[in-house]
Amino acid sequence: MESQKEQHSEGKVARAIEEQTAKLPSDLFLWSALASMGVSLTLKCLGRKNTALFVGQWAAPFLLLGLYNKVVKTEGHDQTEG
Repeated sequence: MESQKEQHSEGKVARAIEEQTAKLPSDLFLWSALASMGVSLTLKCLGRKNTALFVGQWAAPFLLLGLYNKVVKTEGHDQTEG
């Protein structure tokens, strides 16, 4: 009987992405989110409302990518392959 991990293995593309993203420091995503908020504020002050909203929305995806990066670093991709 196969374990649950063996039943749900990652594909080649996901494995390749995880190997590359695990090399990035987690702080990169936090600083990127903060930078997008700062740029958004600057654009808002300059009267570029639509652009400010667009750039400001980047913060959440950066933080989600940071969480993904942290999970990949701590858990790794599938442990089933030796």
